[in-house]
Amino acid sequence: MGHHIDGLKFAGGSFSLFPEAHLRELIDLAHSHGVYVSTGGWIEHILSCSPDTHSAVDKYLSQCKHLGFDVIEISTGFLSLPPDDWLRLIGKVHAAGLIAKPEIGIQFGAGGDTSASELESLGGGGATTDPTRVVNLCQRFIEEGGVERIMIESEGITENVVAGGKKGWRTDVVQAILGVIPQEKVMFEAADPQVFNWYVREFGTDVNLFVDHSQIVQLSCLREGIWGMSDTFGKIVSFR
Repeated sequence: MGHHIDGLKFAGGSFSLFPEAHLRELIDLAHSHGVYVSTGGWIEHILSCSPDTHSAVDKYLSQCKHLGFDVIEISTGFLSLPPDDWLRLIGKVHAAGLIAKPEIGIQFGAGGDTSASELESLGGGGATTDPTRVVNLCQRFIEEGGVERIMIESEGITENVVAGGKKGWRTDVVQAILGVIPQEKVMFEAADPQVFNWYVREFGTDVNLFVDHSQIVQLSCLREGIWGMSDTFGKIVSFR
């Protein structure tokens, strides 16, 4: 498993539904194959529902470490959080002996089951932000926060895209990010075979992608050149 998968992420707070013994079993299984384990964006729930956020975050991080998690995702798809506060959370995660993985996107309200029409109704161009903001945040998190890798949310880029009344991927956002941020520092959410097919075609076999567990075989075969669509089958190569 570790050759094709480097990390396992639980969606949102789904890990909270598991009995502790079963959750530990899954985490231990991943670790036995050299796979790190990451939380989903549950910290949004902690920040928005706790009267004492500092104490709640400390308890959350302590419990995650106790259970064996390696990576804590820090996402704010449904929240507005100042960059300095984001950096303080990153520092707290690192101080707890865990790895912070910020998730950034251009679409406010990203995540969950929000439809494209609902996102568009938020106003402000569908509540999307300028790609420059994403690039600036990435730079700060890497340079000031010591972040190893940043997740780029797919909503507004290759999922639920509605910009100015037009539907279509925002590949310009991806190019803007990779024009400044080293490719090994980012991981792109690729929620559909057409999406990860495009990423591998455009950026090669080493591009970091987050896919659904049901798509692992397709993606792994695409990277190895033994699967693909008409534009990639037999055309994905490397020279090592």
